[in-house]
Amino acid sequence: MSTVKSDRPRPLRRPDWIKVKAASGETYEWLNRLMRAKELHTVCEEARCPNLGECWNKGTATFLLMGDTCTRSCGFCDIKTGRPDPLDWAEPMRVAQAVKAMNLQHVVITSVNRDERKDGGAPIFAMVIRRIRQVHPGCSIEVLIPDFKGDRDALKIVMDVRPEILNHNVETVPRLFKQVQPQDHYEWAMTTLRNAKELDPLVLTKSGIMVGLGETFDEVVEVMGDLASLKVDILTIGQYLQPSRQHLPIERYYTMEEFAELKRIGLEELGFKWVESNPLVRSSYNAARQVRALSQLSYVRPVAGVVKE
Repeated sequence: MSTVKSDRPRPLRRPDWIKVKAASGETYEWLNRLMRAKELHTVCEEARCPNLGECWNKGTATFLLMGDTCTRSCGFCDIKTGRPDPLDWAEPMRVAQAVKAMNLQHVVITSVNRDERKDGGAPIFAMVIRRIRQVHPGCSIEVLIPDFKGDRDALKIVMDVRPEILNHNVETVPRLFKQVQPQDHYEWAMTTLRNAKELDPLVLTKSGIMVGLGETFDEVVEVMGDLASLKVDILTIGQYLQPSRQHLPIERYYTMEEFAELKRIGLEELGFKWVESNPLVRSSYNAARQVRALSQLSYVRPVAGVVKE
């Protein structure tokens, strides 16, 4: 976990429009038991996602591969940092079995960073895609991957098995990268998204930005322009919420009007095919709706099992 300290005497007061529901309910409890029984992790839990209760009660979750320990120490993230355990090569099958038990039409798979490996753990992503298609055919698959330090060969391992959506979050603006993500590089993020389209022109690409870390509105729009130039299809924009006092402070809360304006710019001026822009939006929020709608685009590979609206 990052130990970035703030000089702020007290946190900013949360606006009335940011309301997080407590996680509870019958489906939530069933999913919790399922994840524990199969010894699986979810980013919903490890990163303390504010939408955990809503998504789990809809029967959806974002699986976290390769353990619960990350080799990087981003200042916004609540996933612990340290030396991870060896890769569990049986994990992909357990994930696939959980996807089948949940009867998902669309699944989101992400992971911690595994920088101790040259391939960044890319073979695990490839294995889980293959296992899901073997065990639960017809389910579309979205992978939210690390940057693999911009390594094209590692990315190719994932792209060769043709996920429906390839997601890599840029998270913040270039000026704040070293403060927010000290082991990351803006160029790695851009290279990953560029290479994904080159390796598989039919894949839907996706990225996300957090706001409220000290960036300006114009800087956010500039990053959106960079992503649009790479032909990224889907963009998510959400408010940064500080997991604890040890994490980066919230510099300000964006208004609902600002989120609406960012969505308008993204769709009308920059040409994104889908923009989710709201305080509680996270990268996998409404992911199933996105793939159902965008699978109808002429340049996108048809998705088996996805109901067209």
